[in-house]
Amino acid sequence: MLRSPRLRFFTQIVVNQTIQVLSRMFQKLYDRVILWSKHRHAERFLIALSFAESSFFPVPPDVMLVPMALAQPKHAFRFALWTTVASVLGGMFGYAIGFFLFDMVEPWLQTSHYWAPYLRAIAWFGEWGFWAVLVAGFSPIPYKVFTIAAGALNMIFIPFVLASMLGRGGRFFLVAMLLAAGGERLENKLRTYINQLGWGVVALVLVGGVIYSFAR
Repeated sequence: MLRSPRLRFFTQIVVNQTIQVLSRMFQKLYDRVILWSKHRHAERFLIALSFAESSFFPVPPDVMLVPMALAQPKHAFRFALWTTVASVLGGMFGYAIGFFLFDMVEPWLQTSHYWAPYLRAIAWFGEWGFWAVLVAGFSPIPYKVFTIAAGALNMIFIPFVLASMLGRGGRFFLVAMLLAAGGERLENKLRTYINQLGWGVVALVLVGGVIYSFAR
């Protein structure tokens, strides 16, 4: 009987401390990302990521473009320009992979989770042609899948580049415009509600995982 109140008291302390730590987790993560986005080499990292994502790397450049534009809204359009240029150049590299090396990468594609998106991209090319690359800039399908598919299908190169510029540029400049318009007010709002947003994303991921497991 004596242990029970003590145990409850100890448990309550542990729970309260855990909640406080978790509630600060997203705030600290957000502050760290914003601080890192102001690094003197951040633009170089953004350019490298934008190039790589268009041909082989899985992480989209938005994960750097957004915090950099939030931290420095006056330079948002410059960041969008660098992201677009590097992404289009990376798309050309992805096109070259599909055009010259598809026989080498096809076995890897077939065993990866990119195979289904690749087949979907092929279907889009068959239906829309030039417009498939333009739409790919806003599509949830990884852009690298479209660049490799364009090369594998021998899409005419100049229209491919133009569509890449319009699609990727449209996406990144739209992000920059929204963040530049929001400026410091948007950054302050995000900072205020970052914990709620973070836990909301976690909840959505968990719910999505449960739905996906039942749908399989």
